[in-house]
Amino acid sequence: MLLTASRPAHDFHASVTQMQYNPKERSFEISIRIFTDDFEKALSEASHSRINLETNPKADELIEKYVLSHISYVNPQKQTKPLKYVGHEVEADANWIYLEMPYAEPFRGGLLKQNVLMELFDDQVNMVNIQYQGQKKTFVFRKNQPVQDISFG
Repeated sequence: MLLTASRPAHDFHASVTQMQYNPKERSFEISIRIFTDDFEKALSEASHSRINLETNPKADELIEKYVLSHISYVNPQKQTKPLKYVGHEVEADANWIYLEMPYAEPFRGGLLKQNVLMELFDDQVNMVNIQYQGQKKTFVFRKNQPVQDISFG
């Protein structure tokens, strides 16, 4: 109750992830939009201290550790692809988190985990939009389905 006193609460818990393939760089550029108040609550619980993303000098370190533990991708050959934290931006009531995932081989799909904030909110919905070579697919992740087969092509 005290954590929401400073900001008006919103009625739904959602994040939006964009995964866009960059053929020149041979990697996926990933951006995740998360409500700041929910994200600060998750980071505060994970670090056992009150976190304010605009003033905390260790914000990037905390964000990287949290996000990389909640998002992962395993290709059809059962290889976990490395994700690289690029940075974050604060925009009004949301935070944008940026990642890169090198991907040289043709993208056929695989298993994607996106369970950001699901440890806090039973109604958390994480929508993932994937764009690859002119195709776009959307996947919806919920607490009962934090990992999905994202078959392409």
